[in-house]
Amino acid sequence: MTVYFIGAGPGAADLITVRGARTLASCGVCLYAGSLVPRELLAECPPDARLIDTAQLDLDAITAELVRAHEEGHDVARLHSGDPSVFSAVAEQMRRLDAAGVPYEVVPGVPAFAAAAAALKRELTVPTVGQTVVLTRIAQQATPMPDGEDLATLGRSGALLVLHLGARYIDRIVSELVPHYGADCPAAVVAMASRPDELVLRGTLEDIASQVKSAGVTRTAVILVGRVLAATEFRDSHLYSPDRDRHVC
Repeated sequence: MTVYFIGAGPGAADLITVRGARTLASCGVCLYAGSLVPRELLAECPPDARLIDTAQLDLDAITAELVRAHEEGHDVARLHSGDPSVFSAVAEQMRRLDAAGVPYEVVPGVPAFAAAAAALKRELTVPTVGQTVVLTRIAQQATPMPDGEDLATLGRSGALLVLHLGARYIDRIVSELVPHYGADCPAAVVAMASRPDELVLRGTLEDIASQVKSAGVTRTAVILVGRVLAATEFRDSHLYSPDRDRHVC
């Protein structure tokens, strides 16, 4: 049988993809991250499905449940928040399944940064202002960053930075980015993107840290820093230009 790594989306239950919901409905076993995945999504599972909250399980225990379900002949939904391609810890699970000879597939989901951009009502790639988006995080005690991926290095590009898992370190983020972006650079923080308790903070690198602390935001937040967040004067895209030759692919 097959293990399906399914992106549940950023928080709102109706932001799971149609494919994700259909796959979830076909699996006899579902492992889900109870602290992050909306409980409403579990209603998509078959009535007799075995539901396993992985919030208190380590990698060995999760792998054991996946292998067990496979050996029992069940398709398995491994439900992750956001999209499995970014900061999901799916890679280590896939590596374990490869070693165990268990087949798997990946069903993409709506990533948190996309939900944050929607909440801000901003396009993250604006002509002549910014065409690059860097998804990153900062080094913490548990997981250091690879060489060359520190904020100072990434900040030299001037590209829009989207930081995950960093709200509690907002002072450090600001201090490392101000030398490269300037204190007046637009910044935003979106907590609980797409959920009923969504919180949107807008400002600059000069004041965003104080806003985050005043609001008590410490987790489940996306931090965005870059000039495109406030861009209003920019050239229209060539995509819809009347000068574009629409007969050329």
